[in-house]
Amino acid sequence: MTVDDTGSGAGAQRGPEAGTDASAIPEVEDEKADGESAKNPLALQLEQLILGADRRYTPFQAARSAGVSMELASRFWRAMGFPDIGQAKALTEADVLALRRLAGLVEAGLLSEAMAVQVARSTGQTTARLAEWQIDSFLEGLTEPPEPGMTRTEVTYPLIELLLPELEEFLVYVWRRQLAAATGRVVQAADDEEMVDRRLAVGFADLVGFTRLTRRMEEEELGELVEAFETTAADLVAAHGGRLIKTLGDEVLYAADDAGVAAEISLRLIETMANDETMPELRVGIAFGTVTTRMGDVFGTTVNLASRLTSIAPRDAVLVDGAFAEELMRTGDAPASEAQAAEAAAAAEKEGEEPPSYRFALQPMWQRPVRGLGVVEPWLLARRTP
Repeated sequence: MTVDDTGSGAGAQRGPEAGTDASAIPEVEDEKADGESAKNPLALQLEQLILGADRRYTPFQAARSAGVSMELASRFWRAMGFPDIGQAKALTEADVLALRRLAGLVEAGLLSEAMAVQVARSTGQTTARLAEWQIDSFLEGLTEPPEPGMTRTEVTYPLIELLLPELEEFLVYVWRRQLAAATGRVVQAADDEEMVDRRLAVGFADLVGFTRLTRRMEEEELGELVEAFETTAADLVAAHGGRLIKTLGDEVLYAADDAGVAAEISLRLIETMANDETMPELRVGIAFGTVTTRMGDVFGTTVNLASRLTSIAPRDAVLVDGAFAEELMRTGDAPASEAQAAEAAAAAEKEGEEPPSYRFALQPMWQRPVRGLGVVEPWLLARRTP
């Protein structure tokens, strides 16, 4: 039986100071629930340390203490990603408080019940992935016994006791920073509709031949390649003002409010990967248009078009749709053609002015049918050399 807390009380109460002496780890009695075997003693000790509270409530008791119906409590727990546990006494005071807070937001009219469930789901999905990553990539390596004869128990408990408050504070800091950035983007929207359905540049970057690589490479080697790709992509997207929406192993999805920003990110990705001999070739597709945002993800025809453009893009190249090309032209980041650029330069020279400085070049490609989206005319995006 696995029961997780809502996270609202993590680290609120720290366990006693402990060194590497196993005797310093507090004793936690094995608990029986519905005739099932008790949890591993170390797992119970770590759970109590992380949650900062003892198991006290069954789900029914927790819902009653929070003043919410069992049906609503179950919806919240499932939305956060926690399994049904019958009537095991496995919940804590922090679970009750989290239920009370969510229900209170609904009662106060600040959130609808459906929105409160969405808040629970988005928080649960995001933190679940974060927790899995931290355990798999961080704590697993650190909890290897440093000396022969030491048990994992003697290392894990005091290590987590030291890390927990620091990681918790860092998590809150990053969340506040991200919330401030997201709020700033929303309040700058032109109208209320644009806050939900916004015009964005959406890009997909896809490693070429990844399926073949999975057959040739060892699992550990493949994992390192994917991690390097995701890390490089995430850093480049963030550094140049975009937002990483999600990673899908061999593919990343990102967005930007400005077409010029998206173009720069895409070309930087191509250039960076091309200079890394360990990386496969890359192809990128970008589309510009209305996008619906939900729970940190993006949806709509624009996203689908970006995905289709990626699938037909040449290796180490960027394909964009007509709307994206028009936006680059409108903002002065790219000329409609080299002939237009030459005319603009000649006119500027005649007037004794500086000629336009275009960052990007666009080359129209053959029109082609794209499954589910009709006929599109993609443009090949490149850097423009003077």
